[in-house]
Amino acid sequence: MTDTDPACGGAAQAAAGREVVDAVAQVVGVVGKDAFARIVATLIRVTGDWTLAEDCAQEALTLALERWPAEGVPANPGGWLMTVARNRAIDVLRRVSTERRKLQELASLALTLTDTGPAPVRKEDVVDDRLRLIFTCCHPALRLEARVALTLRTICGIPTADIARAFLVSESTMTRRLTRAKTKIADAGIPYRVPTGPALGERLPGVLAVLYLLFTRGYDAGGEPAFADEAIRLVRLLEQLMPDQPEISALLALFLFQHSRRDARRDADGNLLTLDKQDRSRWDQAAIAEGLDVLARARQNGPYALQARIAACHATATSADATDWSAIATWYDQLARIQPSPVIELNRAVAHGYAHGPAAGLALLAAARAGGALDDYPPAFAAEADLTARLGDRGRAAALFRQAAALSHLEPERRALLDRAAQLFT
Repeated sequence: MTDTDPACGGAAQAAAGREVVDAVAQVVGVVGKDAFARIVATLIRVTGDWTLAEDCAQEALTLALERWPAEGVPANPGGWLMTVARNRAIDVLRRVSTERRKLQELASLALTLTDTGPAPVRKEDVVDDRLRLIFTCCHPALRLEARVALTLRTICGIPTADIARAFLVSESTMTRRLTRAKTKIADAGIPYRVPTGPALGERLPGVLAVLYLLFTRGYDAGGEPAFADEAIRLVRLLEQLMPDQPEISALLALFLFQHSRRDARRDADGNLLTLDKQDRSRWDQAAIAEGLDVLARARQNGPYALQARIAACHATATSADATDWSAIATWYDQLARIQPSPVIELNRAVAHGYAHGPAAGLALLAAARAGGALDDYPPAFAAEADLTARLGDRGRAAALFRQAAALSHLEPERRALLDRAAQLFT
């Protein structure tokens, strides 16, 4: 009789098998975040068929989940996924007898999948399919919300349900909107390219707005860091394309300043830390230095330049007490004049609260909330709580922090707000 129960051995093998499957699923998830956008953008360029591109990319990810646990993760998982998606697209096009040119272009993709050398960036053409796709998604023929939603779905790979929640509509409604946008691109013959001449300047603000949203999606409390990295990479490409556009440089500087704090934004338990609680020695000084160099190229004070100057004040302060809040308040005054919005007015109130005292901040905050746009916005309650605490009313401040937590849909943010409420009485 052996010491090992066969049943226990079988259970152990099953558990090990599940661990392999789980590990592979995690790899597919990480690789897929980047590969999905690459595959979709490339297949759209070649075939012009958005649905085919998305379906083939999804099928490649599904096949990876089936095969990789047994066969192992390939040395170049992104290339494997691209090859599978390309082959699937070829099969579909062959069945529907699509023109030979598309089949030839798809077949030629195999020759470039392992090419890792840098490609030259020309003013008239950005050699990155995702950037071409962003310009296509941001075409003025589409409604603004359609541009944003289509880019979030296609470039970021954000699920339709999540986009629908952001737009406060049902998933089925958002699906129909995305379908209509794709159909309009096809029916109107919107070209899949980076525009030139006056059209480039007209389309730029929409593209910058999308990149800003992409970065925010990666930087917020519940975001995916890969989205922030991708936004930085894409805005670098855009700056190469249009080096004479200061707002592109300003946006890159803003991203670098914000992202420099990524490793210091949470404590050892994963809890969010406010700026004054962060270990500044963990900030990425190389990113801050690059941000300052890039910001020097943004000679004008457009919306992104002003935000970058505000971020620079925080990034270069040696401590929370050394922050130049007077300068930040001045920058916010300018930003509120050229790009007024409730959120900017909220941030302006906070800046004035630190520069000129909490009473001044609360007065501006009351004015910002007068229209009702911030009634369900957690940061508005958190800002009021912070300013109220600094006035000495800890009880009301704690209640406001708890109210902000109740409104938050992000667990890390909710937990941080409740912690701040508790800390008022410790």
